Amino acid sequence: MVGDPAEGKARFEVKPTAESHFSWLRTRLSTERTLMSWLRTGASLIGFGFTIFQVAARLHDPAAGHSLLPEAPRYLGMALIGGGTIGLIIAAWQYQWLIRYLNRLEYRPVAGIPGAPHHTPTLALTVLLAVVGAFAFVAVILRWP
Repeated sequence: MVGDPAEGKARFEVKPTAESHFSWLRTRLSTERTLMSWLRTGASLIGFGFTIFQVAARLHDPAAGHSLLPEAPRYLGMALIGGGTIGLIIAAWQYQWLIRYLNRLEYRPVAGIPGAPHHTPTLALTVLLAVVGAFAFVAVILRWP
C-alpha cells in the first residue's frame, strides 16, 4: 500500500497485475516523451536565440545611422537562450523526481524491472544541451562572434 505518511492512510493499493505493470510502463515512457519534448523545445529556443544574435550582429551597419533599439536583438537572443536553458534544467529536475518516484520500493512488484536505470540517454542529452545553452548565454553576454 502506498500512503501519505502525514495522514497515516493508504491512498491506493499496489497490486502486481499485468494491467498495473503496463500502466507503470506507460507512465515511465510518457516521462521520456515529455523530456524529449522539452529537449526539442530547449534546442529550438537556444538555436533561435543564438541565431538572432549572430545575424543581427552581422547585419548591423554603423553607416546606416542609429537604430531605435540597437541592443534589442542581443536582449532577445539572451532571453531565448536563457529561457531554453532554464526550461531544460527544470525539465531534467522534474524528470529525475518522477523517475525516483516511479522506482520506489512500493512499485517494484508492479514495475517488474528490478534496478531500472535512473539515467537515460535522453537525460544525458538534456544535461549536455543545458551546458551548451549556458555557454551560448555567456557568449552572447560577452559578445563572442
